[in-house]
Amino acid sequence: MIRFSVLLSGVAIAALAVPTYAQQIAPAGEQASVSGDIIVTGEKSARTLQQTPTSIAVTTSEKIERETLISIQDVYNRTANLSEMYGSSGFTIRGVSNTGVGAGGQADAASVYVDGAPISKWALYGGPTDMWDVQQVEVLRGPQSTIQGLNALAGGIVITTKDPSLARWTGDARVLWTEHDDRTFSAAVGGPIIADEFGVRLSAERRADRGIIRNVTRGGHDDELKSLNLRGKVLWTPSALPGLEAVASYNRVRRDGGYLYEYARTDVPDFYDHRISTGDQHSRGKIDSDIAVFKLSYPLSDQLKLSSVTSWNRSKVHSVVDTDGTAEDIQAIDNRYLYKTLTQELRLNYEGERLSGLLGAWYYRRTGEIEQNSRVNIATPTSTIAGLLQANGAGAVQAQTIATAYAGQLPVIPVLYHADQPEKVETMALFGDARFKVTDQLTLIGGFRFDHERNRYAAETIATFNGTLPNVNFLGTAYAPIIGLINQGVLGLVDDASSPLASNSRTFNAFLPKMGVSMDWTPDLTTAFTVQRAYRSGGSSQNPARAELVAYDPEFSWNYEGSLRSKWLGGKLVVNANVFYMRWKDQQVTAYFGLNSYDYNTVNAAGSHLYGFEVEANAKVARGIDLYASVGHVRTKFDDFDLPTGATSSLGLRGTQFPYAPRWTLAGGVNADFGSGFTANLNANYRTSVFTGVGQDQGQYKVSARTVVNGKLGYETGNWQLFLFVRNFFNEKYKQYEYAAIHQAILGDPQTFGIGAGVHW
Repeated sequence: MIRFSVLLSGVAIAALAVPTYAQQIAPAGEQASVSGDIIVTGEKSARTLQQTPTSIAVTTSEKIERETLISIQDVYNRTANLSEMYGSSGFTIRGVSNTGVGAGGQADAASVYVDGAPISKWALYGGPTDMWDVQQVEVLRGPQSTIQGLNALAGGIVITTKDPSLARWTGDARVLWTEHDDRTFSAAVGGPIIADEFGVRLSAERRADRGIIRNVTRGGHDDELKSLNLRGKVLWTPSALPGLEAVASYNRVRRDGGYLYEYARTDVPDFYDHRISTGDQHSRGKIDSDIAVFKLSYPLSDQLKLSSVTSWNRSKVHSVVDTDGTAEDIQAIDNRYLYKTLTQELRLNYEGERLSGLLGAWYYRRTGEIEQNSRVNIATPTSTIAGLLQANGAGAVQAQTIATAYAGQLPVIPVLYHADQPEKVETMALFGDARFKVTDQLTLIGGFRFDHERNRYAAETIATFNGTLPNVNFLGTAYAPIIGLINQGVLGLVDDASSPLASNSRTFNAFLPKMGVSMDWTPDLTTAFTVQRAYRSGGSSQNPARAELVAYDPEFSWNYEGSLRSKWLGGKLVVNANVFYMRWKDQQVTAYFGLNSYDYNTVNAAGSHLYGFEVEANAKVARGIDLYASVGHVRTKFDDFDLPTGATSSLGLRGTQFPYAPRWTLAGGVNADFGSGFTANLNANYRTSVFTGVGQDQGQYKVSARTVVNGKLGYETGNWQLFLFVRNFFNEKYKQYEYAAIHQAILGDPQTFGIGAGVHW
């Protein structure tokens, strides 16, 4: 924390803090001023950041280049109230995980879009979310259900890649090489095929990373990675139809490497600097993503524009995980995910003197399935065995004694588990958002969304005993009939987890209103207050132990938010802020029912609230020097937790915090242009400690705070550049997750030095 405070001294402290507006570029490629007048598109209207009351953090192509941002995880770590979870497993916005906070439910709570196409959560850790040839990343914090609809209760991330130029041909190429033998080769080229009418842009990035976690059982590195990202885009603005704009893009990603997280042993000396693993099975993640997007817009008049966005994507993921992490062949998971998503949006945008807004219709269809193939060990349930014996006439003490002795012979029940879980989700929606200027200063804000969803979830499971049952005579021949009875009970328990194909269809309707007011006190000072309802759909979940499909209902929230947008010192200083309070009910959580560790399913049992703020600032302090900083604060708490009858979970949520919800997130940095081609960037980010689990015992699953400092020093001319960069400059040693019982942890990235070179023409 001391290092971070030093970095944010002077003007940055006076300015407080927000993402990096000082060095951002508008989507059309025009240089944004330090005043922050950049265009945001996540709300589907072309408004400047200063005109948008929604809390939006923007990372532009210039920031991506200045800080050598490689992946979406780099953006997570540099944004207020946005945080990665562990490895590349997901993220939290204002303390809310993108997959929900109660470990229940199928729908997401936040989504990532690339050029208008939603990305499957299964493919996020290796999908098309790397930062090469990206124009802008927008993080929309807080509910976006009115505009974004599906899976936007916590917010959303919108990634926009660079469009072709219609003016001239340009090209970019870059090489990165780190001390850990991580090599990245990137290139992009584009320009007009027909001047001012038809252009094309092609980009490619190849990454080969040796990895840093050495496997001492099999050899090699568990986190070795190879990936290839290819993208093509065409832009057509025909002179015969003035105003018509058509953009078509295709993105192909092939990624083969470590799983979304990788464990390192913590029971060896100096494990931060000498990372090893001992698993006998590969822990790998192979991802194939294909995304096609077609956008069409045409002005019907000077004030009215019609737009269409069509997207299709396919995500194919193969995950193999050694779940015991030892040199013995004990447990392993082999899962395959295949999802196809189609979306279609039609939208009318109106920009009048007093009234502005949009009206749209949306269709979403996702189909796919999960195929699970696992070898798992279930702890032998002594209490269940004792109950079985008592039901057959044994006394309580005798039953417990025999059950304990049996567990000594068979401490775990080895099971081969196969499951097919096909799924189909269809959503149709009407939505609108408008602003009406009552006076030159006072503006009313309103919006709505009517969402109709139908989802179908099915499951078929086959469970097989995968071991050797105890000899019926291990307690003597007199107990042979009793041991035989227990053996049959164990086989029956495994068999009960098998089920034929069963399906369940659910239909949901939700009305999501939004209202607010905005006041322009001066041309450089605006405040606003909004209220909106958000929604996460219900569905059906499978209880693996009972092989049953169990329905659960939607969850809803109300969000109350105030915003400040301001410029000072003639636009040299920008300070923006948002403060929020959200009330959440009918939350989907996981409940356990006592047969064994796999006897669980989703129920609606929790209610919670959260509140906090984001403050973001940037300042031009001298010629060639600008500072930027951000601070986010959030407090989360489960207020209610009422399990249904029959649930046996001891992990009560009432009074506890959300997992992976840091109370404080800080980031900031300084850009310097020394003249004569020399440039530098120094940046840092800080996260307070987080709980990695839920429930009353979450204090046992806590990882400490960390501060990470990064830097870059370069020399550039008009056409080429050379630079040195460092990540985690002070070699901060921190854990993202720890499984202390088996001496394994997910460790933060170590100190890494690298060199790079780039050309532009």
